[in-house]
Amino acid sequence: MRITIIGLGLIGGSIAKDLRKSGFGSEFIGVEANEEHAKQALKIGLVDRIETLEVGVKNTDLVIIAIPVNKVLEVLPKVLDLIDSGTTVTDMGSAKKYLVNSVATHKRRKNFVPAHPMSGTENSGPNAALEGLFKGKITILCDQEDSGPQHVALIEKMFQNLGMDIAYMTSDEQDHSTAFVSHLPHAAAYALANAVQAKEDRNIIFDLASGGFRSTVRLAKSSASMWHPIFQQNRQYVVESLNVYIKHLIEFRDCMRDEDDNKMLALIENANNIRGILDGENPHFVKNEEKLTKLYTKKS
Repeated sequence: MRITIIGLGLIGGSIAKDLRKSGFGSEFIGVEANEEHAKQALKIGLVDRIETLEVGVKNTDLVIIAIPVNKVLEVLPKVLDLIDSGTTVTDMGSAKKYLVNSVATHKRRKNFVPAHPMSGTENSGPNAALEGLFKGKITILCDQEDSGPQHVALIEKMFQNLGMDIAYMTSDEQDHSTAFVSHLPHAAAYALANAVQAKEDRNIIFDLASGGFRSTVRLAKSSASMWHPIFQQNRQYVVESLNVYIKHLIEFRDCMRDEDDNKMLALIENANNIRGILDGENPHFVKNEEKLTKLYTKKS
């Protein structure tokens, strides 16, 4: 199978590494606007060759778009205009509703399967690509009823090869959910980094910075060119998640200010429950093991 990857950074490069290793594709074609990144991707063997968009998406079986979401808005309609009738197209963006609406009436809409693999690091570029980045993680497929079943099946198989489980949501559900578990943590990390940098004696603070601070603020190193458009496209739900977060910050601040130590202890102990949730003791999805692809459906 011939696979074209548009965008050879962390996500696109990691997908290329794992799909090549699993034998899922026989030829990997790269489309990369950054010339330096294109050279790096060729040098480390992420792709077999680099082509222009027009050449790269013709006579290929699968097109994977792994670029910032504002660029996907520009590139996706062009790709759908250029592909052959049997080509499958997917994107890896973190915001979906705005994008899906933009191609709702395109004649090749059924060739497109919107996806969001829930994995990544704060690093970027071809050299940031990692084997096994997606293994054991969840990917979201959006509005699958609007995509051709053969195209959905191919994308399901691709994510299986990456070692991922699959959740099915509408684009709106995806944006709402990821606003809390992905977009909010990044917004909070950016705010925390700015708060500490605003301190007059910040150099002393940074000298004292330990593992806890570094792990909390790690996401603030994430690329502005990637995250700024995500916040723009999912503005409504990110604002909602920030309002909820600010409410809980204020509650924590007030009990400290008012010396309400019992309440402060209760808030900390309640927060500790996240350990069990993250360890899967109380999942919100029910896994259906009878399916070849692990499906997730919401509890009623």
